[in-house]
Parts: sequence; C-alpha cells; structure tokens
Amino acid sequence: MTSTTASPPARMGSGAMFDAIAGRYDLLNRLMSMGLDQGWRRKAVAALNVPDDGRVLDLATGTADLAIRIARTHPTATVVGVDPSEGMLAVGREKVNELGLAGRVDLRVGDAQRLDLPDDAFDGITIAFGIRNVPDRVAALREMARVVRPGGRIAVLELSSPRTGLLALAVRFQIRVVVPIIGRLLSGAAAYGYLRDSVEAFPPAEEFAAVMEAAGLRRVATHALGLGACALFVAEVPE
Repeated sequence: MTSTTASPPARMGSGAMFDAIAGRYDLLNRLMSMGLDQGWRRKAVAALNVPDDGRVLDLATGTADLAIRIARTHPTATVVGVDPSEGMLAVGREKVNELGLAGRVDLRVGDAQRLDLPDDAFDGITIAFGIRNVPDRVAALREMARVVRPGGRIAVLELSSPRTGLLALAVRFQIRVVVPIIGRLLSGAAAYGYLRDSVEAFPPAEEFAAVMEAAGLRRVATHALGLGACALFVAEVPE
C-alpha cells in the first residue's frame, strides 16, 4: 500500500497563496478598494519621472494591471513585471497579449527581496498593494534602490486602515467583514482573511515613510488617497 504525503499549506502572503486566488483577484481587488484602485494606480504612474524610451519595473505585478497602465501611459517605455505567483502572471500575460503589449511588457517570476536584475537598470519602480506581503520590507526597498538609476523614483501604493473617526469605522467594517465574506463566496479562499489582517497590520504612513528612508531612499512624500483608505508613497534614489 502506498501512502501519500499532503503538501504543506501555502504560506500566507506567498506566491502559492496567490496562485489559489488568481482567477478572482482582479474582481476582489476592486471590492477591497471599493472600486477606487484604478484611479489610485493612475496617480502612482503619474508620480514617476519616466523619460522617453524609459524602463520601469513593476513589483508584485500580479495580474499586470499596473504594468499595463504604465505601458499605455508611456507608449515608448518598456515594463518588466515581477511577481512570485505564476498563477497571477498567467492571468496577466493573457491581458497583455489581448492588448497587443507583449513586445513592451515582460512578466517574470521573482522575489522583491532578491531581484535577479542588474544595478541601475530602471528609470522607476512601482509596487501596488504588495509591499505588505513582503516579509523583509527593508530588503525589498534596498533592492529597489539598487536597480533604479540615481534620481529615479519609486512609487508604492498600499491599502491602509484609518485609525480614528467615522471613516475609520467604515473602512474597518469593509476590511474586517465585507471583504472576507465576499472573498469566500467568490473563491472559497481563506486567503482573504489574511488580506484583511495584513491591511490592518500595515504600519501608519509616517512609520512606513521612515522605513523607506532607513532603506536609503530620499525625498519621501506620502499622499493619502480615498480619504485615508490608501497611501501613495513616492521616493527618489539618491544621486
């Protein structure tokens, strides 16, 4: 009689976890952000200083929403999207191919903490709703600083949970109650409990801005979006 050993469960926040929800991720991302995420992505792209024929790296690219927006906003730029989830990238490649952007958007499996990319290779970096899933955020930010040319910008979008006021109560209800229920109904994935908890565990904007500075970035600016439901952090790599 042969015995089989069950595979260990995916680590919360890992590429394997996102593989399990890849097919529903775009819809659930809209629900988590209350439909505002596409506008927030536009603001992140606008914060970059991409030259003609520039190169942009999109980390935690997932299903490539932000990589696609960068390529369409800057028609002569090329974009490399990196994500640990092959399942998410497969969805992203379908979208890239359908839009005829395969020649300018290259999606690869990779780890933000250890980028297999050369120094000073990009004019800017974006990461949307992914930094909270990185175990060693300082390592990832240092890698970003390494692969971006001096003077290039890094734009980080992340969901946040306001700490005080009526808005805080509304956002917490959305994150704690609505998102996990809809997530289970649509995908049956317990991962959305993790996503709820990870938003609440993410540090306040001023604390994360200090982390960016500690990683060697300069001119860190913080912008509250969606009445505090999201934060956009913009920083520069020192000359």
